[in-house]
Amino acid sequence: MIARVLIVAGSDSGGGAGIQADIKTVTALGGFAATAVTALTAQNTRGVFGVVGVAPEFIQQQMRVVLDDIGADAIKTGMLHSAAVIDAVCEVLEARETKAPLVVDPVMVAQSGDSLLESDAVATLARRLVPLAAVLTPNLPEAARLLGREIGGVAEMPDAARALLDLGPGAVLLKGGHLDGGATVTDVLATAAGVERFESERIETRHNHGTGCTLASAVATGLAQGLDLRAAVVRARAYLLEALRSAPGLGHGHGPVNHGHTVRPFP
Repeated sequence: MIARVLIVAGSDSGGGAGIQADIKTVTALGGFAATAVTALTAQNTRGVFGVVGVAPEFIQQQMRVVLDDIGADAIKTGMLHSAAVIDAVCEVLEARETKAPLVVDPVMVAQSGDSLLESDAVATLARRLVPLAAVLTPNLPEAARLLGREIGGVAEMPDAARALLDLGPGAVLLKGGHLDGGATVTDVLATAAGVERFESERIETRHNHGTGCTLASAVATGLAQGLDLRAAVVRARAYLLEALRSAPGLGHGHGPVNHGHTVRPFP
């Protein structure tokens, strides 16, 4: 049976991030994507111009009806913009006691710099959702907010990843793409077994909108398909690298990556 991934996240009207990026990624990697939409955003490559939240009770209803009928082999969360939404999502996850691994992408800020998480919700995210995660996938700014301290560079990433692991997730994939300069991007995977560094070439492009959503959904798809965590991470990073390399160049700001490169290249 095709691997099923339930995505609980916000919509991006520009199609580069959020639910839209998640669906494209899961589909391109051979999975089936179902969704529970947490918010509608009016955004494009230049920024976020409006956000309309979905009622927490309706988010729960979306999750329940999908889990009751279609089921899920992995669950991925993205934009959960308020403490009330985080609590609502956790209530469903805890009540269902699903064995599907949960990939938590702690979305806080859009590529444009616009905030996507209310400031008072960070503590709720760390206290309630993070301990439920099989994998937590923060970038460096998100990790800094969760830890309450800055992360100075690649040398500090292993310790930061271990500190995030102390918050309760099964594993942490700490992404280093926000570090300035250098020809290499370093990500760090921390588990109870230890810490491993992954390196890849840096693609110099402004078309990098939705990279966090894309990577987390790619990891979730791999786990849903039965890959072990390391294999899921390796494939997800390779998928994202090619998506960045072959980005279509749309928009006047931070454009989308090429999610469909496994299906066909852009003309």
